[in-house]
Amino acid sequence: DGSVRESDHSLNSQLEGGAAHTPDGKLPNVLIVGSGEYVTGFVGTGASKSDKGAGVVFLCFADMRSRGLVGNRIAIAAVRGSKFPAVRKHLKTVIERKYSGLSSTFESFPADHETKPDAFKDAIDTFESGDLCIIFTPDDTHGKIAEYALNRGMHVCCTKPLVHTM
Repeated sequence: DGSVRESDHSLNSQLEGGAAHTPDGKLPNVLIVGSGEYVTGFVGTGASKSDKGAGVVFLCFADMRSRGLVGNRIAIAAVRGSKFPAVRKHLKTVIERKYSGLSSTFESFPADHETKPDAFKDAIDTFESGDLCIIFTPDDTHGKIAEYALNRGMHVCCTKPLVHTM
């Protein structure tokens, strides 16, 4: 009907502030589940040869962190912690040396010497209600990760598809 609802004004006032906040008024911290090409630009032995050599997801959140739009804490959860030393080196090269003022630091789950398929649970359990969980993992894992994060009060953004079958 074209009329403006009170909820529209509420949303607009939230957006005008420039950043979302958790229920207790803090900027939301970010957990990214997945560490591949779209997240970090790192694929097994080095930088992706595609247009995603610096990744997309981590780079965006590093930028948002530098602008004060998300909290200072960014973590990445994957299955194999052994890849994180190479990912850190890669991100330092493609982000810190290229984009002045951006930090490529992140927490990682599991530890560098561990392999743990459910490391996302350990990571999610360290975050608070209202924090963000961004999912970029193989399609068949999206549903269980999203459910775990939602049940702990996190906001979830999931690459498609959420599930293969209903």
